[in-house]
Amino acid sequence: MKNNSKAQKSPPKNLYFPESEFDTIKFVKQLYKFKKYTVKILAVITVISLFASFFYFLQSETLKTQILNLDKTLKSTKKELSDLENQDQVKINEQLKIDIKKTHDAYSQIIKPYEKIQDLKVQKQDTKDLEKTYAGILQYLSDLNYSSGSALLTQLNSDIDRKYSAIATAQTSATSNQTANLSNTPPTNGYSFQAVKTDAGTFNVAIIAADLNSTRVIIDTASDSDCSNNCPVMSLGDYVARSGAYAGINGPFFCPAEYPSCAGKTNSFDTLLMNSKKHYFNSDNNKYSTVPLVYFSGNSMGVRGQSLDWGRDTGVDAVVANFPLYISGGNNAFGGSSDPKINNAGPRTFVANKGNIAYIGIVYSASAAQAAGVLKTLGMENALGLDQGGSTALWSNGYKAGPGRSLPSALLFIRK
Repeated sequence: MKNNSKAQKSPPKNLYFPESEFDTIKFVKQLYKFKKYTVKILAVITVISLFASFFYFLQSETLKTQILNLDKTLKSTKKELSDLENQDQVKINEQLKIDIKKTHDAYSQIIKPYEKIQDLKVQKQDTKDLEKTYAGILQYLSDLNYSSGSALLTQLNSDIDRKYSAIATAQTSATSNQTANLSNTPPTNGYSFQAVKTDAGTFNVAIIAADLNSTRVIIDTASDSDCSNNCPVMSLGDYVARSGAYAGINGPFFCPAEYPSCAGKTNSFDTLLMNSKKHYFNSDNNKYSTVPLVYFSGNSMGVRGQSLDWGRDTGVDAVVANFPLYISGGNNAFGGSSDPKINNAGPRTFVANKGNIAYIGIVYSASAAQAAGVLKTLGMENALGLDQGGSTALWSNGYKAGPGRSLPSALLFIRK
């Protein structure tokens, strides 16, 4: 008989369906066993789900924290951008230019006082108060307080000038054990300490005379050849000793190691000079130099108003260029200067001649203009200024002034 109902699927092979009472008991046992495994499986699934949920929770919290941090950063960036948009950048840039210029100008103005303080220290002066004032200026400048810094700088310069004036007075009284004799006539031989009366006042002068018929003038240098940085230096006394000289004076201007502006060129000098070994220093750099010079040859001394007018003659005894030129051909050649170092009162070293007598010496408590007047009054035919300040040194049977700082060169009197 045909069964029109749909055929039913067979039960799973491992699941037994009872057909009798005995089979029912057997079926119940199998069903229990199946449920037992099902419970274990469900327990494992539950544990895995719990771990997954916990991990997801942790990840969600981390992500939430990151999102909050990003949100804070975004808000902060938006605020900074808004503040920046509200600023006048043109105005800020202009103010920045002004601040940079003021800083540059202030730096230029405080370098010279610093170098003067270092110069005073070389001369064994107490500079504690000056250094304290200088530190105050730097503090004002670091705070961009230019007006207060400028006022304190004015005070510092005034204090430094007073210190130099006191030194000049002390040097004048300490130069000789005897009182300076008033005389406008230079000595013809040896050392003299005398007072010279001029229209600008009376000035004490320490002066050494040498007859060029019996004396040769040389320039001795610590270096045998050109030197641009960390150059060797010696004291004037050491130059005198090693050359067998009987008198000497410091050479031309140079860059002391303690000056900030001399970084990279310490103890070097850049003017023309021929030493006793006939080496011309800085020759290439002075082909067009307008710095004046003097030269010694035989029993005479000559002058050139500009270094560019001088060749490289090695037949002479010595050549040294420096400034200022005080006297040329018997006339006052000093035309003034804008350099406070030249215009301020202080010891003015010089090399000069009157006929065949050569002179080296110091005019005390004088500006360059006053020194030129003194040398003119003494009847000098030619006279050139040398280095000064902390480099000042004069020797004649011992130091008459100095020793000052060590020097890269010295002008010496040697007997023929």
